[in-house]
Amino acid sequence: MPASLPTSPITVGFDLDMTLIDSRPGIRATYERLTEETGVFIDAALAVTRLGPPLDWELAHWFPAEEIPAVADRYRALYPEYAVAPTPAMPGAREAVAAVHAAGGRAVVVTAKHEPNAKLHLTHLGIEVDEVRGWLWAEAKAEALIEYGAAVYVGDHVGDVVGARTAGALSVAVATGPVAAGELRAAGADVVLADLTEFPAWFASYAPDPDAVA
Repeated sequence: MPASLPTSPITVGFDLDMTLIDSRPGIRATYERLTEETGVFIDAALAVTRLGPPLDWELAHWFPAEEIPAVADRYRALYPEYAVAPTPAMPGAREAVAAVHAAGGRAVVVTAKHEPNAKLHLTHLGIEVDEVRGWLWAEAKAEALIEYGAAVYVGDHVGDVVGARTAGALSVAVATGPVAAGELRAAGADVVLADLTEFPAWFASYAPDPDAVA
């Protein structure tokens, strides 16, 4: 188990899709546009029920392997026009990040999403974080978490739990994505919250008093 109390200002990592943002409307719109362009049917309603893993994993359900790199590039090019505006913040997202900053900590985003598009979402929604690292999934997320010195990583997917534990960070899971709370616990999450609205109260009991740290 990771240490329960940090002894210096804390860094908290957050996943993006279905943790800080509800990306389903925008991703669905982008897939629908991709279907129009390619003529290949993508069940967008189904695709948005399994968000979390890298884009290429989903495209593999619909396209031959040799076509995936080009199709993925086109998806990412379409994404800013079709996905950013329709995507809202998850309930409690801004407050969760604010709670970390109020404690004198750093909030970083570590996501499997294409990094430029991840930054577009955060800017559009006014969610101010200290660092953003994209293109990382599961164990690979530990690379950024270790680099940033993250003591906590918050995410909605089993892959996020794996990333946190690989980095030696406390795994805080939110049951707001495709994975149920029980499965997140079984995967090794140290804390499971219903959603980010519960994060500030939990974090207040976890993070040290910033005046004491000072």
